[in-house]
Amino acid sequence: MTNDRGTVVVVDITRDRDPAGRPRNARPRDAMGRPLPRGAAGVERVPDDLVLGADEGVTEAQRLLDAGLPFPAHDVLEAVWKAAPEDERELWRGLAQLAVGLTHAQRGNARGAAALLERAAHRIGCWAAPAPAGLDIGGLQAHADALARRIARDGLDGLADEDLRPRLRG
Repeated sequence: MTNDRGTVVVVDITRDRDPAGRPRNARPRDAMGRPLPRGAAGVERVPDDLVLGADEGVTEAQRLLDAGLPFPAHDVLEAVWKAAPEDERELWRGLAQLAVGLTHAQRGNARGAAALLERAAHRIGCWAAPAPAGLDIGGLQAHADALARRIARDGLDGLADEDLRPRLRG
């Protein structure tokens, strides 16, 4: 196959694709979002085409965080981010990064956790307008910042379940 410039492009035909040809990963995943072998039993996945409003998305993301499932909470927050008005997208992006940072911590990746939590704290902390969906902007920014600093300083030892289950609403 060649592209519009005549360059030969190798296409991995074994990769899952949607009807428009975009890559999709239909492999099952474990509770931490890691791909499992095809045919293995995994956890229920958030649909790729999920569209949620802010209130519904925060409620579902909190349910998942409370269940110790930050990776699917990230997928939910990402769905809200994609459907959000343009002026809210950086906030939702920061919330999705918070969930990914928690996922890295859960997976044992201290460096990735601290980096994502720092980015999340920055994006969430930049929000100056009234909080959509009753989000606790100050509390979330403080939680992400404190957790990032703690992980960078002490690693992941000593983290409690509560550290990985922040309250999204005040």
